[in-house]
Amino acid sequence: MSTSVSSRAFRVFSWFTLAYTLAVVLWGAFVRATKSGAGCGDHWPVCNGEVVPLAPTVQTLIEYTHRVTSGLALVLAVVLCVWGLRAHAKGHPVRKAAAASLFFMLTEAAVGAGLVLFKMVADNESIGRAVWMAVHLINTFLLVGAMALTSWWAEGRERLTLKRQGLTGWLLLGSLVGLLVLGVSGAIAALGDTLFPATSLMEGLRQDMSPTAHVLLRLRVLHPVLAVGVGALVVFSAGMVTRLRPSPAVRRAAWQLGVLYVLQLLAGLVNVVLLAPEWMQLLHLLLADLVWVVLVRLSAAGLALGAPRADVKPRPDMDASVA
Repeated sequence: MSTSVSSRAFRVFSWFTLAYTLAVVLWGAFVRATKSGAGCGDHWPVCNGEVVPLAPTVQTLIEYTHRVTSGLALVLAVVLCVWGLRAHAKGHPVRKAAAASLFFMLTEAAVGAGLVLFKMVADNESIGRAVWMAVHLINTFLLVGAMALTSWWAEGRERLTLKRQGLTGWLLLGSLVGLLVLGVSGAIAALGDTLFPATSLMEGLRQDMSPTAHVLLRLRVLHPVLAVGVGALVVFSAGMVTRLRPSPAVRRAAWQLGVLYVLQLLAGLVNVVLLAPEWMQLLHLLLADLVWVVLVRLSAAGLALGAPRADVKPRPDMDASVA
């Protein structure tokens, strides 16, 4: 197999692994939304003490399917890492990104196992479960981000650098941290919707504002506020980075980010109005993951070694040499 064909095959495989992983993440959200996390009891990795459940309930099938698909995702991550290391020379950024993908896939499996073994599933309303959900969301974003970078650098893009990035680096760092915080608040809000479903929009508002409301409901109110604030930061940062690093890749990613974030806000509004049906929760999460992927790509493009820099003027000696 020629080098070009091998590179193309790895690039396609890296995108497939990312897409499949996103599908597994969505199914995991479906497990939470349907309260099927205890479908296999508190057993892991077996299901109710069996390798293959012989008389499964619907909840058992949902949870078991998630475990099987998650296992395949781990296999894909192993292949991605081994292939990435073997197909790229020492020092190539794909090697680090692929290794990070496998690392975060392993921690993702560990967090998932912890949720089951410590019974942080189904109707558990504890603050501990909210903390586990936050850790799960952050790890998922890091996993997806590492896979997105693997695909990005598999396309032959330049490595990034954090040195002397100035305002561009701070804007992108703030946007990344902001989306992580927003994602955590979204995970907690979704948990509140699952545990304390409302029959009407007014009832939901009364739940949120009640002085005796569960802490998860009180935290749920923060999510839409954060969504608007973080959205303003992300869109502003994308526009500024486009000016500071005026490359086609940056402009394309910034445009995609703006469109996706508007769709994400609209989906969030519809989710609230419709009282968070399961299908809308999944669509909302998918858009959140896509926003994260595009922001990671924007960061890689804006911080690339060879990215044009509008904030750096040529030195006089360079002008003289050119003249």
